[in-house]
Parts: sequence; C-alpha cells; structure tokens
Amino acid sequence: MATGSGKRMHTFTPTARAALAAHTDWEKALQDALAQIGDSLADVALLFASDEYSDSFAEIVRRVRSATKARILLGCSGQGIVGTGVELEDVPCLSLLTLSLPGASLRAAHITQDLLETSLRPDILRDQLDIPLDDVNAWLVFADPFQMNCEELINSLARAYADTPMLGGLASSDTGELHTHVFLNDEVFTEGAVALAIGGSYTILPLVSQGCEPIGEPWTITGVQENGLVETISNRSAYELLVETLLALPADMQRRAQRNLLVGLAADEYRATFSRGNFLIRNLIGVDRRTGALAIGAQPRVGQTIQFQIRDAETADLDLHELLEGAKEKLGTNRAVAGILCTCNGRGEGLFSIPNHDAELIEQELGPLPLAGLFCNGEIGPIGNRPFLHGFTASLALLVQRS
Repeated sequence: MATGSGKRMHTFTPTARAALAAHTDWEKALQDALAQIGDSLADVALLFASDEYSDSFAEIVRRVRSATKARILLGCSGQGIVGTGVELEDVPCLSLLTLSLPGASLRAAHITQDLLETSLRPDILRDQLDIPLDDVNAWLVFADPFQMNCEELINSLARAYADTPMLGGLASSDTGELHTHVFLNDEVFTEGAVALAIGGSYTILPLVSQGCEPIGEPWTITGVQENGLVETISNRSAYELLVETLLALPADMQRRAQRNLLVGLAADEYRATFSRGNFLIRNLIGVDRRTGALAIGAQPRVGQTIQFQIRDAETADLDLHELLEGAKEKLGTNRAVAGILCTCNGRGEGLFSIPNHDAELIEQELGPLPLAGLFCNGEIGPIGNRPFLHGFTASLALLVQRS
C-alpha cells in the first residue's frame, strides 16, 4: 500500500538541503545533520546511515521525520555514506537530504518478496502498490540484498511501469554482515525494498557509470555447462579466447588488465555495434583449466554476446567525467534540484586511492548540487530504456523538473 499519496501545494520553487555528519554517538551526528538542514518544510527526507547506528535506527528515523515534517522518509543502511562532495567510508555517520517539491506527486511503498510472488501480473502489482501507472515519472528504489530477489524486484517494477527511469541501490552493512536495513516513514525493515514513485512536475535524469573499457571483440557464447560455467565462446575454448584477447593487447593495456579483468554481457542483443556502457558488467570469478571453462558472476546462456572488460581507476574516472559532461548538455540552462548517488562499495578509495572521487567530481562538474547516497552492494540503473542490477557502478539520480 502506497503512503504519502497526492500533492502538497507550495507557493515556492523546489528546494533541497543536504547534510552529512559523522560521530561515534548517533545522537550527536543526528543533531549536527539536523542543524545543517535547518528549519524547512520537506515533502521527502532521504536518509542513509552507517550500520554502526543500527540499534538506534528506529529512533533516528522517528526523529528525522518529526524534525523535517516529511510526509515521506525513505532510505537504508550503508557501509559507506555519501554527502555533497564527500564520501565517508567505514566511519559512523549519516547523510540526510530534504526535498520540498511544489507540484510533485509522491508515493512510497514497502515491497516484500511475498508481494512480488503473489503479484505476477503488472496490473496486479500496480493494484497492490496502489500507485497508478500515470502517476509515475521515475522510481527511487533501495532494497535489502539478502532476503529479496532484487533482479525480480527490478524486472517486476519495469514490467508494471514500462519505460520509467529507475535508480537506486542495494543496502549494505559492515563487511561480513548478512543483514541490512531499509527505512520507510517511521518504520525500519530488515527485508524487502522501499520505493519512491516520483510524479507530477518532476522526473529523474539517470547516469550509470560502469567505469569499464571493452577489450578485444564481442563474441557469442556457444557452450554453457550445467553448473553455469562458460565452456565455449564462438565455438572455441573460453579460456583460450581470453588468453588470446589479453596477448593481443598493447603492453600497457596488459598491465592494466592484471587483477582488473571482468566480463560484460550485452544488455541489448539487437545492437549492431557494442561499446562502453552497452554491457552488464560481471565478475570473472575463475577458470577451470581442465575444461577451459570460465566462471562468471551471472547465469550465462547460449547465444548471449560477451566481451571482456578492463576496470581501473583511469577508465572509471574518464567514464564518469564523460557522463557528467553529457548531463550538463542535457540540462542546458536548467539545474538539477538534487542528486542521489549509489556507488559500488568496490569504488571509493579502494579503486581511486584518493577520498571522495565520485562525489567531488559530481560537485566539480554540476556545481553546488545537494547530494546524498551510499556505498552499495549493487546498483540499480538503466541501460537504454531498461533498468538493471549492476555491480562496480556509480548510479546517479539527478532530480529535475520536467520541461
């Protein structure tokens, strides 16, 4: 059942306020964040908080909603937290973004695995959520990855609300913990997903930066073992083709490929050509040298297009730069109201060797943009008109007014 239905009428332009606060004491962090936000009437409050505060999440969301008067509060736990120009990794902190959106239609829902399994038809899911098709211009989605089939969630929403941008991420927690939390209004859940349907005068401009560069050629998977290993590609040993691809690279590319090798599966098999950004990036897990088969972090099938990929700081930086430049061109004289960044927990300092890379670059390219977000267990964003679950990705939702 949707909450926060309908519009709150305002007589002012949209405003966004962002705060990031770090402290071992959650109360002090929250006081700091609320002081940064100041007095404002919020339609929506987005909250992302370190798992170190998990014992107090219920009190945190209650206080945030009370202080901001937000009709809808949405968010989740994160291993690392993002604010305007700043990324804090493995530090107890929270990030808060309040949005006042005149002319917006805003509805939110908690979606469980049971609801998905009993709402297989798009019309049934829309009825269960109580969110009409024509009331949705975009989705923000945050999900628990351990007790929710997140690919089923994305596909179900995509069928029910076709051609609607969907951005978000999978909640995260301390390394090794197999639980996360998602927030909706005054409630904290340890399963399911929370979703915000954005309608009325607003939508989302999506940016999905995978930070990977295709190497070699796109090939067709021709053999998959029962255990899911890719045995042959273009009727050749998958491992032999991988080695051949690497040996054909220039020396500097071979060095870059060391420990940075992934695979890409085509998101759209009907493309005539493939380039960076046309693939779903997945782990290259290992090699069965006896059979020449490759283990990848996906369920491959015969007939899929596959291409090997390099992921490193250089490519990731270039890719995000180019996407942000493209966003500036699309925005023209308009400005985004705010941004929500869901970045992979494999990015950050571990990839770039410097702090704040993605958040600083967004601020540098798009100006003083109120920003909140987290380091995710997986990122949600579109390739073309279809949303997918990604890894190794920075997924940025730019909230914009519709022209």
